[in-house]
Amino acid sequence: MRQEVVLAMLAKEPSHGYQLRTRLRDALGPLGEAMNAGQIYVTLTRLEKAGLLAVENSTDDADRSDRKVYALTPDGQQRVAEWVAELSWPRPDLAEFHLKLVAAASAGLADPLTIVDTQRRELLRRLRDAQRAAMAEPAHSTAALLLEGIALRFQADLRWLEACEKHWIHRRSGS
Repeated sequence: MRQEVVLAMLAKEPSHGYQLRTRLRDALGPLGEAMNAGQIYVTLTRLEKAGLLAVENSTDDADRSDRKVYALTPDGQQRVAEWVAELSWPRPDLAEFHLKLVAAASAGLADPLTIVDTQRRELLRRLRDAQRAAMAEPAHSTAALLLEGIALRFQADLRWLEACEKHWIHRRSGS
């Protein structure tokens, strides 16, 4: 799991590791069930050492005073902002992109529809480039086959972005 995903899930509010894991599981649905809790804590420790998280002992739970609360530092906030603005195609990790949208919406980092639109514009540009290159190739060439595969992948990704857009419009309208 990318460190930026963990940071983004903390952008809304400081959290215990358990709360963070629950948030990730909720955002990922069945995909989150296989998530290794230990890896989240290892990632939190790395982020703390890198100066991207501040850690305090919990004051709200007298029975668990050893429980740590993780919060973004200014450097952590900057890293999340850079990650949200980053274009991830042509090799998107769909779960990571999904978490980017969830984190952006929940923490008010960015409008998920703007993120989707930015990705769509980039994919459309790359699709046009692949189609132009395919048209320049001789019929039935090996390169034309590869370029066709690239174009088909971009088209599938564009359809998924349309589904993302519909979802976030629906959430915005509250219906």
